[in-house]
Amino acid sequence: MKNEIIEKAQAIMTSRRMKAISENEARIAEINQKLPQIKEINDAIYNSGKQLIAMIAGNDKGDIKEKIEKLKRDNLGAQAMAKRILVSNGYPEDYLDTHFHCSKCNDTGYIKDRFCDCFKKVCGKLASDELNHTADLELSSFDTFSLSYYEGDDFYNMKRIYEFLKQYADTFYSHSESLLMIGRSGLGKTHLSLAIANIVLQKGYSVVYDSAINILRSIEKEHFSREHSSEMIDLVMNTELLILDDLGAEYETSFNSSIIYNIINTRLNAKRPVIINTNLNIEGIRRRYEERVVSRITAYKCFEFRGKDVRLQISNEKAAKKGSL
Repeated sequence: MKNEIIEKAQAIMTSRRMKAISENEARIAEINQKLPQIKEINDAIYNSGKQLIAMIAGNDKGDIKEKIEKLKRDNLGAQAMAKRILVSNGYPEDYLDTHFHCSKCNDTGYIKDRFCDCFKKVCGKLASDELNHTADLELSSFDTFSLSYYEGDDFYNMKRIYEFLKQYADTFYSHSESLLMIGRSGLGKTHLSLAIANIVLQKGYSVVYDSAINILRSIEKEHFSREHSSEMIDLVMNTELLILDDLGAEYETSFNSSIIYNIINTRLNAKRPVIINTNLNIEGIRRRYEERVVSRITAYKCFEFRGKDVRLQISNEKAAKKGSL
């Protein structure tokens, strides 16, 4: 993973941690002023901690084990009393706890010597944002998608697809189902995929969107580089939503075939959703890919885009308007 992304992620984690600590200090100051009896309890707990340190250091002779156990019991009783006072005054019992964004690593980003899952998620979001910065997310939204270019049965089919995909985006979560969009080019697959990506990114999930050929080229380049990097494959495997556009346009090589299978199978086993767009129909998919790939792709919820090329219709409209000026 790029050092720049790691540094940005570390800055985000530090900001989260400092914010949690600052908010906790503000709550303590508030309670000390409003409920001084709790301050007395916390001061007593703090002083007992100093006594415990003195005992362990050997300054206190006698039955240290028994005294330590008594201090522990007294502290637990004092903590329980402080919580009761908080609750009786309308506060949550954990009001004076530090509320970190991640309880596993306390917003440090690390558990022992490994990255915490929350840190990986931040890195994935930053990496996906960087990868997607050239996509026309603002232009390709559900609001800018028009059903007026479809007629007859194609209109009703497209209306059904549009409504499902809009709901899919609005209710997306990390284990949403995978989708397969098939049909000729110019029928709205890319537009609606980007519309989904737009909403999902706004909800705070990480998204990787690119053509299959671009992603495969990047993975191949990393794989055969001197450093043998795995940044792209890691990103593709771990992002919360992967959108592969124009599957089937990539070169037919054993490397590409194995990577496509690895991506689809790994994400399927991890229950991470994939959206695949392809100009191939189901029979074309069966002819193009080996059975282990086909069996997994065709298990996705499938939508067939039908109608006349929308891009061509828009181009003709613009030409007509220009000619009438």
